[in-house]
Amino acid sequence: MADGQAAAMTPPQPTEDPPPAAPAPRLRLVLGGALLTMALAALDQNIVNTALPRMVGDLGGMAHISWVVTAFMLTATVTAPLYGKLSDLYGRRRLFFLAVSLFLAGSLLSGLAQGMGQLIAFRALQGLGAGGLLVLAQAAIGDVVPPRDRPRYQGLFTGTFALATVAGPLIGGVITSALSWRWVFYVNLPVGILALVLIAMGLRQPSRIEARRIDYAGAALLTGMTASLLLLLAWGGVEFPWASWQAAALATLVVLLLLLFVLRESVAPDPLIRLRLFRNRVFARGVTVGGMMVFAMLGSTVFLPLYFQLVFGMSPARAGAMLLPQVIGMVLTSVIGGRIVSKLGRNKPFLLAGLGLEAVALASLAVLAYTAAPPPLFLVSMALLGLGMGMGMPNLTVAVQNAVSQRELGAATGAMTFLRSLGGALGVAASGAIMSARLASASGAAGPTLDVAALARQGAEALSALTPAQHALLGDAYRTALTGCFTLSGVVMSAAFLLVLGLPEQTLRGQLKG
Repeated sequence: MADGQAAAMTPPQPTEDPPPAAPAPRLRLVLGGALLTMALAALDQNIVNTALPRMVGDLGGMAHISWVVTAFMLTATVTAPLYGKLSDLYGRRRLFFLAVSLFLAGSLLSGLAQGMGQLIAFRALQGLGAGGLLVLAQAAIGDVVPPRDRPRYQGLFTGTFALATVAGPLIGGVITSALSWRWVFYVNLPVGILALVLIAMGLRQPSRIEARRIDYAGAALLTGMTASLLLLLAWGGVEFPWASWQAAALATLVVLLLLLFVLRESVAPDPLIRLRLFRNRVFARGVTVGGMMVFAMLGSTVFLPLYFQLVFGMSPARAGAMLLPQVIGMVLTSVIGGRIVSKLGRNKPFLLAGLGLEAVALASLAVLAYTAAPPPLFLVSMALLGLGMGMGMPNLTVAVQNAVSQRELGAATGAMTFLRSLGGALGVAASGAIMSARLASASGAAGPTLDVAALARQGAEALSALTPAQHALLGDAYRTALTGCFTLSGVVMSAAFLLVLGLPEQTLRGQLKG
C-alpha cells in the first residue's frame, strides 16, 4: 500500500530515447517555438525597465519600484534548476506548456495591475514561468538535435538573445510612448501563444515512463538559499550597509542553506542536482565558466550606457547605439562559428578563442575608461567583446550538454542557467558596489547639490544642473569606477580562460546519448 502511494505521488520519468535527429519539419517547429520563448525571456528582462517611470506615475509606490525587477529575478532564478530536473522527469513538452502559460498569465495580470503591490505580485508570477523559458528552449534542441549539429542552432539562440537584449529598451520606449506601459506586458501574449502552438506541434511527449521521486526537500533548500543570496545582493548597500548585522545574517543563512542542500543531495534517492555530475570535469568547469562569463559581461557593461550619457553627454538613444558593435559581433560569430564547429565536430578551439577575445576586450575597455579615450575607440573594443561572446556562449552550452547523458540533459541545462543567473547577479552587485563607492566619494567632494540618484535616473538631462567643477568630478568618478569594473571583469574572464584551457578535447557526438 505504501509503495503504491509513493508511486502515485511521484512523477513519470521518460525512458525512451529520442531518435538520432528529428525530421526537418518537426525540427523547424521546435526551433521556431524555442527561439520565440528565448526572445520572450530576453525582451522581458529589458523592455520593462524602460517603462518603470510611467508605472510609478500611474500606480505610485516609488519606494518599492525596485521590487518590480527583483520579484521577477527572484522567482525566475530559483525555478530554473527545478524546470530542468522536472523536464527530465515529465518530459520537456509538458513543462514548456506550464512555463509559457505561467509567463503569459503573469504578463496579462501585470498589464491589468491597479497598484504597485499587485504589479510586484504578478511580476513574481511571470518570473515563475520565465525561469523555464531559457532552460527548456535550450534543452528542447538537445532532444531533437545531436551534439555535433547543436553549435549552429545554439548560435541562433545567442544571436536572438543579443538582438532582443538591445531591441528591448527601444521597443519598450516606443510602446510606452505610443500606447501605454501596460502594453509592454500585453505584447507577450500573441508571441507566447504562437510559441505554444509551435511547441505543441513539434515537440513530442515520451511514450514510456518510469515513476521516480521528486526531491522536494532539496528544492526547498535550494530555493531558500537562492532567495537569500539574491536578497542580499539586492538590498546590500541599499536597504542596509554591507558591513551590518543584516548583511551578516543573510550571508550566514546563505552558507547554512547551501551546506544543508549539499548534504541533502548527497543522500537523496533521486536528487535535484546529482553531485556526481560535478565529478565530470567538462560539466563542472563548464557551468562554473558559464557563471564567470555572465559575471564579467554584466558586471562590466551594465553601467556603460550611463557612462556614455554622463561623461560624453550622449542622448539615451545614442548611448544605446554604442552597444550595436557588440550585438553585431555576437550575431556574426555565433551563427557563422556555429556552422564551422558543426562541420569540424570540435569546439574547444572556438571556446578558447571566444574567452580570450573577451578577456582582451575587457582589459582594453579598462584602459579606455582610465585614459578617457574618445567614443570611437570604445566601439572597437565593444565589437571585440561581441565577437568573443558569440564564440564562447553557445559553444560552452554545447560542451556541457555533450558531457552528460540524455536523461540528465534538462538538469544539466538548468544548473548551467541557474549559475549564469547567479553569476550575473553577483557581477552587477560587485560593479554596483564599486560604482556606488566612487560616486558617493564624488558626491561628498562636490557638496550636497550633486544628487547621484537623480543623475542615475535622468542621465544626460541632469548634466545641465551641474557646475563645470561638478561635471569634471562626476566624469573622473565614473571613469575611475568603470576602470575598476572592467579590471575586475577582465580578471574573472582570464580565470575562466585558464579553466577551459585545462579541459580535455572532446569530439561532439553525432548521435543523441542515452
